[in-house]
Amino acid sequence: MAIQFIDLKTQYQALKPKIQERINAVLEHGAYINGPEIVELEKKLAEYTGAKHALACASGTDALVLPLMAAGIGAGDEVITTAFSFIATAETICLVGATPVYVDIDPTTFNIDAGKIEKAITKKTKAIMPVSLYGQVADMDEINAIAKKHGLIVIEDSAQSFGAVYKGKRSCNLSTYGGTSFFPAKPLGGYGDGGAVFTSDDKMLTAMKEIREHGSEKRYYHTRLGINARLDTIQCAILLAKMERYPWEVEQRQRIGNRYNQAFSEIKVKDFNYPKVLAHNQSVWAQYTLTVGNRDEFQKKLTEQGVPTSIHYPRIMPDQPWYKAQLDKAGTTGDWSKARWAADHVISIPMYPDMDSKSQDQIIEAVLKAVKA
Repeated sequence: MAIQFIDLKTQYQALKPKIQERINAVLEHGAYINGPEIVELEKKLAEYTGAKHALACASGTDALVLPLMAAGIGAGDEVITTAFSFIATAETICLVGATPVYVDIDPTTFNIDAGKIEKAITKKTKAIMPVSLYGQVADMDEINAIAKKHGLIVIEDSAQSFGAVYKGKRSCNLSTYGGTSFFPAKPLGGYGDGGAVFTSDDKMLTAMKEIREHGSEKRYYHTRLGINARLDTIQCAILLAKMERYPWEVEQRQRIGNRYNQAFSEIKVKDFNYPKVLAHNQSVWAQYTLTVGNRDEFQKKLTEQGVPTSIHYPRIMPDQPWYKAQLDKAGTTGDWSKARWAADHVISIPMYPDMDSKSQDQIIEAVLKAVKA
């Protein structure tokens, strides 16, 4: 059988009875929007992360838009973020009318370089939005300390790190807000778009709830500008079924990631690096991402051996055409050299919890051959 980059079918077969039971319950009660599964999921998500509150929403993008809107961030404001992430990170800042200010990365973790954040703060700065990329949490203690010093909020983009641990605490419960994604390919994925935002602030929870429902305090009474960011009940049902197995899946991801690391630590080739997880972190391995010197050649060799790959991400956010145009218009420049290097050299190989040893052996062998060739 061909190797999959992500194998969702095997996962589904393992969970099929539970998923069908959950979906059937929704079909029977017919509350497809705001059904009882919403509250049940939110409670379990909050318990899992340790956050006081979880709010289910329609996508990982909404999970960042909601806290930005609740905090009143908009035109004339700046939000500091990493230069290297999926575009939704910068997109959400722009969608509320604010300006993203990009900071270069730490090349070891690919996360924002916390040591460079303070220099980027201006009188217009209202928030810091670090991304916990590839499943490893950013340096949240230093980021939170900087935010406290300057009176800023912190929104952790946890789209890839739900289940990861930082100094004994779970991602999504490490700052003012945490926003995650349940896109199917994420560590905890639904069968469509979905997300959740986490906070321990009661007032902000109320604001985000209203914004999620078109800004309504109660039905047909709209006290603020809102959006339609509700998560469908059927997606909640699927996620509830998946959460029963999720702790095991996190353990398997860590086992597989560690096995990759052990195999690739023997490779002593220039410009080849495997992921480094800091001692205080436990990654959830949303992706297993290498860096290689000649990516095109390396990717071609893996493809020839039947190993699929993906690139997360081939262009940094400030170099994306629309975003670059905004920077050019404002006359803004920055040093994002480490992020650009990463964009030119990263390549992800298969990672999923149901990977068997035979498949992983084949992938490891393919990488070793591609590097030594």
